[in-house]
Amino acid sequence: MLDLLKAVAIGLAAILPLANPLTTVALMMGLSRGMDEAERNRQALRASIYVFVIMAVAYYVGQLVMNVFGISITGLRIAGGLIVSFIGFRMLFPEQRLDETPEVERRSEELRQHRTEDIAFIPLAMPSTAGPGTIALIISLAAAVRDERPYAEWVMLAAPPLVFALASLILLLCLRSATRIMRVLGHSGVEAFSRLMGFLLVCIGVQFVVNGIYEIAAEVQARLA
Repeated sequence: MLDLLKAVAIGLAAILPLANPLTTVALMMGLSRGMDEAERNRQALRASIYVFVIMAVAYYVGQLVMNVFGISITGLRIAGGLIVSFIGFRMLFPEQRLDETPEVERRSEELRQHRTEDIAFIPLAMPSTAGPGTIALIISLAAAVRDERPYAEWVMLAAPPLVFALASLILLLCLRSATRIMRVLGHSGVEAFSRLMGFLLVCIGVQFVVNGIYEIAAEVQARLA
């Protein structure tokens, strides 16, 4: 049992800094302005479930899937950067929607409860929480565990799902706090925060792409040397 607790603690310590649930909280605050509390809670729960599934798939079959489709970690990083940049631009320069005009303000309140926009998978689960860095780490850890086998067999079977479940639970608790934060900030505060997060997301996405291009250049240089 002590080995199990140790393995789970090591797994969480490795995954949480990359997953960074607080960043996902900020992203949710910027993207869920038109949602009521119940819808935000549903999105939080679904995002947490998606994160668990993504991490589990990455651990058990991640390397196989990437090999089958010929996807590299560099390609995954660049794709994630493009997605993050696109979302950031949308937050930084939001479109003027019809339901924001004064003539239909009353009707817009009735329509908001039927809002169907899904932000749980993209971007909350991926690439914000279970992004390229997290997936790459999980695939690397899976390979290392299979090669070194540092714990008993039952520990290596039980620890990964426990780590992913606890990481998803921590994300859920953090996302649930976004509702209270938004209530304190108010509409104008959330709007300003959304613009700021949009700018930061554009910067983060561009950095992902730059890192991916740098990795490609380094590989090409190594082959030519």
